Amino acid sequence: MIRISALLLITIMALTGHSTAIADATHDQKAVLITGASSGLGRAMAETMAANGYFVYAGARKDEDLKELNAIENIQGVRLDVNKQEQIDAAVKTITDAGRGLYGLVNNAGVVVVQPLIEIEEQDFDFQMNVNVYGPYRVTRAFAPLIIESKGRISIIGSISGTLSSATWGPYSMTKFAMEAYADALADEMKSFGVDVSLIEPGAYRSNIGKSALERMDERNQSADSSQLKTAMDESVNWLSLFENDHGDPAEVADAVMKALFDDNPKPRYLIVPTQEQAYWTINRAIERMVEQNHDQKYSFDRDALIEMLDAALAKQSGEVVQ
Repeated sequence: MIRISALLLITIMALTGHSTAIADATHDQKAVLITGASSGLGRAMAETMAANGYFVYAGARKDEDLKELNAIENIQGVRLDVNKQEQIDAAVKTITDAGRGLYGLVNNAGVVVVQPLIEIEEQDFDFQMNVNVYGPYRVTRAFAPLIIESKGRISIIGSISGTLSSATWGPYSMTKFAMEAYADALADEMKSFGVDVSLIEPGAYRSNIGKSALERMDERNQSADSSQLKTAMDESVNWLSLFENDHGDPAEVADAVMKALFDDNPKPRYLIVPTQEQAYWTINRAIERMVEQNHDQKYSFDRDALIEMLDAALAKQSGEVVQ
């Protein structure tokens, strides 16, 4: 294990008068904090970064998860429930005291609640918002000084649900739409400190998020049968049941986060989907929304003007000079 090896090396180097050199080498290793790193996307990110030589502080809530994470080279488990300010503050102290600094922050922790907006109880709505919206806000605010000091990077895990929404997915989509605005505003604020912010927008990838959602429904005695929108709820419950096995490889999302954190020129957004169909759903809906906004308003743009805007945006994205 790296911590045992490092301890042995430090002891040897101290005996030979080179302890400062090994300490400096340890502190040169870029460190990243990932929330919700016990499984799924977060676990894939943690393992990928650790395997590439970065030091990962992996946030988790349960003792068994922390034990597993601590057994992986280059990973230190950190008890971190994004709903508990005292745990966030303790994590800040742990990371600060370690002396490595913090180069990257990945706001990954998230939950999903599927319920019709006309039926969802306030307790469930609060749970959805507290983790997915207040969580990134709390964690980023707490760790911003460390990220600013290192002129590092922040990645926020959004979703294609930040563009798409449908019956029973409203509460979850609301949180991911919020992350779209959060990432844009945060990026604008942090650029003056030399910090880049990227939003990762995954499609359906394997994780425990669906299993956790269904378990919570069982605990709260909730079922599709009691809903006024039973057909939509049945479809959503079935979709949640597929997340453990039938969706894309989370390594693809981990690779996107690596690019956002460590590429020389990170993108503001990374759409990462496992199928062409999911890409179509997302891009087509974004275009439809633009057309809906433009339609029959006082200052509507005609087709030629819209195409000119699109061409300019495409040119800007590719780095071309727009005449």
